[in-house]
Amino acid sequence: MSSGPYVPALPPAPPPGAGDYLARLNPEQREAVETVDGPLLVLAGAGTGKTRVLTTRFAHILMTRKAWPSQVLAVTFTNKAAKEMRERVAAILGRPAEGLWLGTFHALCARMLRRHAEYVRLTSSFTILDTDDQMRLLKQVMDAAGVDQKRWPAQGLMTAIQRWKDRGLTPARVTPAEDTDFANGRARSLYEAYQDRLRDLNTADFGDLLLHTTEILRTQPDVLAQYHHAFRYILVDEYQDTNTVQYLWLRLLAQERRNICCVGDDDQSIYSWRGAEVENILRFEKDFPGARIVRLESNYRSTRPILAAAAGLIARNEGRLGKTLRAGRNDAEGEKVRVVSLWDSEEEARMVGEQIEQAQRQKFQLGEMAILVRAGFQTRAFEERLIVLGVPYRVVGGLKFYERAEVRDAMAYMRILHQPSDDLAFERLVNVPRRGVGDGGLQQMHIAARDQGIPLAVAAEKLARTEAFRPKPRAALRELFDGFARWREMLGREGHVVAVATMLDESGYTEMWKQDKSAEAPGRLENLKELLRAIGEFETLAGFLDHVALVTENDEAAETQKVSLMTLHAAKGLEFDLVFLPGWEEGLFPHQRALDEGGTKSLEEERRLAYVGITRARKRAIISHAANRRIYANWTSAIPSRFLDELPEDAVSREGSSSMQRSRMLDTPSVFAAGSPLTSRKPRVIEAGAWEVQDRPARPDAMTVGTRVFHQKFGYGRVTRVDDDRLDVEFDKTGSKRVLDRFVERA
Repeated sequence: MSSGPYVPALPPAPPPGAGDYLARLNPEQREAVETVDGPLLVLAGAGTGKTRVLTTRFAHILMTRKAWPSQVLAVTFTNKAAKEMRERVAAILGRPAEGLWLGTFHALCARMLRRHAEYVRLTSSFTILDTDDQMRLLKQVMDAAGVDQKRWPAQGLMTAIQRWKDRGLTPARVTPAEDTDFANGRARSLYEAYQDRLRDLNTADFGDLLLHTTEILRTQPDVLAQYHHAFRYILVDEYQDTNTVQYLWLRLLAQERRNICCVGDDDQSIYSWRGAEVENILRFEKDFPGARIVRLESNYRSTRPILAAAAGLIARNEGRLGKTLRAGRNDAEGEKVRVVSLWDSEEEARMVGEQIEQAQRQKFQLGEMAILVRAGFQTRAFEERLIVLGVPYRVVGGLKFYERAEVRDAMAYMRILHQPSDDLAFERLVNVPRRGVGDGGLQQMHIAARDQGIPLAVAAEKLARTEAFRPKPRAALRELFDGFARWREMLGREGHVVAVATMLDESGYTEMWKQDKSAEAPGRLENLKELLRAIGEFETLAGFLDHVALVTENDEAAETQKVSLMTLHAAKGLEFDLVFLPGWEEGLFPHQRALDEGGTKSLEEERRLAYVGITRARKRAIISHAANRRIYANWTSAIPSRFLDELPEDAVSREGSSSMQRSRMLDTPSVFAAGSPLTSRKPRVIEAGAWEVQDRPARPDAMTVGTRVFHQKFGYGRVTRVDDDRLDVEFDKTGSKRVLDRFVERA
């Protein structure tokens, strides 16, 4: 990038009658807009007008003739946000703003890299690889290095490489402490070979766009000086979501003029699993001494009780800069956040369905309702209930439960188990996991099936008993068909739940996902567990398969108004009149992974996720938890989430007290020994109010703090906190856990 001719000190004056764009701002917002020079951190709470502040500040810099449009660097996280900012700035200016450096981190870095590609041994015409091409190239590098990819899957290495790139580490910067034991300590050398191969092909992956650009700015002072001269002001959106390399890139560009404005909310930092570092926003004042901090605390989205509930919860976090949302709406009074206790997960789905129908009668629009879950597998129960009620819905940011690849794969196995003549199902599963059956082998099967007039699976089994295939696929297919014979026999003897669970394990299908090191793999395994839970609700496998066929067939509503189902991560930035937050139970929310990691960092991110969920609601929020959840065909007790205890009492109404007693019959499954199938149902009478759990009888040998206890799974430990029937126990080998008192005994 050449320095070019001298740039005039002042841009042209704005057109007359551009409008008083500052009049629409509250005092906090106006301070953030008018504090133009020097480092500024805008802590923008949920619903406080963050986008308005950012775009108005951009326009204000131009309107006050502080800079030309090309002298402002504005960074967003999505193309949608960049487009919205461009349009809003143009609306304030009354004309399109030309020559903007406005876009996502990747788009802006790609633009810079094309100007300076020679510094990293590329040319300006380099191509950007998609995910599939990246993986294919990495596998070629691993093959050339003689790495056994069965033992060391390529996905595991790709995850390590992406993590290094997110942290700004070139192969030369990866220290022994940063290295991994992948492929017996060869990860760094494989990373270097992969980068060399990318350069040979004149290509870059998405991580390289930021890594290469940052490395150029680090090592080429003249290039860095050009950008210091070019950019007078830097604006950054969603600063709490930046990873290390994005942070380094911004620091390098801002170190000369220090006119950097970062807008974000430390209470909404929920993406550490993809590299985001909440510490970036927490240390802003240290990075930029003398920085000014403006807190936007007037929320124009939610009612006062919703804000009070969210504020009371997030106040428990220690790693935050601190702010308290207050209602900015004139109609801020509203109903309290409802915390609903339910007997089981099925009743939870029924409650949500009933509340949606009731809200419709109260003139709430379906498009303004959302069910926000912690984990993707939770959507199944709600999807099925909404289908039964005829309520149209959409799954945002993901596929509907029965459309997910791992669910469709498992369903194919079940269809063949039930009906061997299902050719489409067999074709889907025959090479999943890989059994060495290529296109040629599949063609042989089709020809044999067509010539003999028999199902594809039968033809494949016949061929596998001959010498038609190479030894490896022949042995794998024989093992598969021997397995189907065994699983069918198990189906009649031990029931469909055990047979299907065993089939998915012994076929290698679940192991395939356990070995997968991608970020999606844990969620896929959770979906498979949820599928087994769903099977347990039916008397036979045939009944379940019929049910799924009817569910997917009827699920084609054409209405534009639909209830939204999504994970809490996908809900960030959205808002709805009515929000359901189900499954607030220990191990589900906060998630078990966060509890297993120990410490406060993971737990505080889970709490931030809960805060994000509550603040999506404009008028009504309903949080729920179930006392029992099904594990395969059996039921297990669930402990209410610790977050429920942290909600301020004056902001919530709790439905679950014995004062609402009335008798009712619940048609609930009977509980069998572990692993046995669900074969009958019996009515259970409980004394409870609507969506209530039964009062628990007092334990005669009540535990106290300091009691030494034993747990069958976690071993020996000592009680550190007692909350009714819930105990916090510091176990000798597994650390701190929250358990029900009935699952421990005095040591």
